[in-house]
Amino acid sequence: MNNIIIYFGTTLATFLLMECITWCTHKFVMHGFLWYLHEDHHQPKYQGIFEKNDAFFVIFAIPSITLFYFGINPSLNFLFFIGLGILFYGMAYFVVHDIIIHQRFDLFKNIKNPYIKTLRKAHKVHHKRLGKEEGECFGMLYVPVKYFKQYF
Repeated sequence: MNNIIIYFGTTLATFLLMECITWCTHKFVMHGFLWYLHEDHHQPKYQGIFEKNDAFFVIFAIPSITLFYFGINPSLNFLFFIGLGILFYGMAYFVVHDIIIHQRFDLFKNIKNPYIKTLRKAHKVHHKRLGKEEGECFGMLYVPVKYFKQYF
């Protein structure tokens, strides 16, 4: 029973920590030295189904896959659950960022939820800048309080 609690806590803590890691990675890597992969994501229209920015899904899956491998060899250990937290965050990122915010698929188009509307507003502010400098709102799930104040 204790292991289940520890493994669940490890997965949840990793999921939550991923928001901080995502913010830093987005600000300093995607808007930094890997801007050439992220730049097309800030253009007004997508050029087809995929964009260069989608390479980050593969790049960010590598740590999770690696942790799964070392988390089951030689036996199940906490590394597996860190990988699971990263995987769950990646799945949430895909749903929230690509489906709900950018509406790359015809799902969840008419959501009235205040949090989702505020999240979309903050992300629009992020995309207001077409260049890599002077951006804001680099996270995915965390929305600064000022956007909630604007909504309410």
